Amino acid sequence: MGKILPIMMLALGAGAGIFGGKLLKPQPEIAVADEAAEVIEAEPEENPDLEYVKLNNQFVVPVITEGKVISLVVLALTVEIALGEREAVYAREPRLRDAFLQVMFDHANIGGFDGAFTNSASMDTLRHALKTVGQDSLGPIMKDVLITDIVRQDT
Repeated sequence: MGKILPIMMLALGAGAGIFGGKLLKPQPEIAVADEAAEVIEAEPEENPDLEYVKLNNQFVVPVITEGKVISLVVLALTVEIALGEREAVYAREPRLRDAFLQVMFDHANIGGFDGAFTNSASMDTLRHALKTVGQDSLGPIMKDVLITDIVRQDT
């Protein structure tokens, strides 16, 4: 019996390995390609009348509590504009950055970057405020503001 038990354990382990391998076997490449094609077809078309301008530098916003900086929020923004208006954005970028920074400072001061700062309500409030001041600075050429990166580093 002592010699049979290791053989039985080896056979049981090999059987479990074979079963697990068959269970986790990847699908054929053709099926994966078909699924990818379906996903591509489902994506909406880009609007050819719009272009995107990534602002050159990130925005750094201090979060202050009781007179002390408790964290820094770093954001990268891209503006959605009418096609052919890229130079107008770069020409007004200093004023646009100033307006965006003021919105972000106000957002930080009302607690917008505290706790779960990436929840939908908080991000929608920030996006709406950024869009409003962006349109004030750039006029009707600006369609939207995209927050492409955001991170908070607690001190």
